[in-house]
Amino acid sequence: MTTWLLAYAALGALAGFFAGLLGVGGGGIIVPVLAVLFTAQHFPVEHVMHLALGTSLATIVFTSISSLRAHHGHGAVLWPIVRAMAPGILLGTFLGAQVVSHVSTQALAIFFVLFMAYVSIQMIINAKPKPARVLPGPLGMFGVGAGIGGVSSLVAIGGGSLSVPFMTWCNVKMHHAIGTSSALGLPIALAGTVGYMVGGYGADALPSNSLGYIYLPALAMLVLPSVVAAPLGATLAHRLPVATLKRIFAGVLIVLSGEMLFSLF
Repeated sequence: MTTWLLAYAALGALAGFFAGLLGVGGGGIIVPVLAVLFTAQHFPVEHVMHLALGTSLATIVFTSISSLRAHHGHGAVLWPIVRAMAPGILLGTFLGAQVVSHVSTQALAIFFVLFMAYVSIQMIINAKPKPARVLPGPLGMFGVGAGIGGVSSLVAIGGGSLSVPFMTWCNVKMHHAIGTSSALGLPIALAGTVGYMVGGYGADALPSNSLGYIYLPALAMLVLPSVVAAPLGATLAHRLPVATLKRIFAGVLIVLSGEMLFSLF
């Protein structure tokens, strides 16, 4: 058991470091590696992806609070946008987590890999949508929030890869879009965590020390190293060629996702 706990801690440190260095969420690393570790521990294959996704979202609750405070301190969070999108995000993320409980591990893995491929391509080509419109009205913001929350629950991310392009497309300045996205990550993580707990309640053959689809030993070992390592990555971001590193990181995401698919199939 000690070996697995150390592996979780190392994964948390790695995910936190890259989150601080490149400004990307750790879910792209945490989910595929957790899936491989859970498979190696002979967890029931039908629950592997659900546990990886749920546990990853639970870690985002803690890391998003730290990120939110930092961006708020720099005045980069546009709270009117957060208030407009949060209700839709809460509903979409919670409902998405309920849908997940009825989807097979293999189908979830395929969707995750396809989404990570999209994220990786965006990093490699450094795609940035051109501002072309203004923010929609309350109903539109609710709908966009629900959509972002729903997708985020399926891939266990804080939503930045969706909310930042949406806001920049709507003429929100990039630093405000990133800061506001960090604040939106908290309702995504909270609703997703509750959703995976509820969705996994009563599921057969879950490993011991699970709370629904949240595997508590992994969560406990992931959180502290990720929070500690994130500032180190943020410090190095000003000294290293981040654009080049993003392309390398995109390749790493694809490799990790491929390894996950191989272990599950």
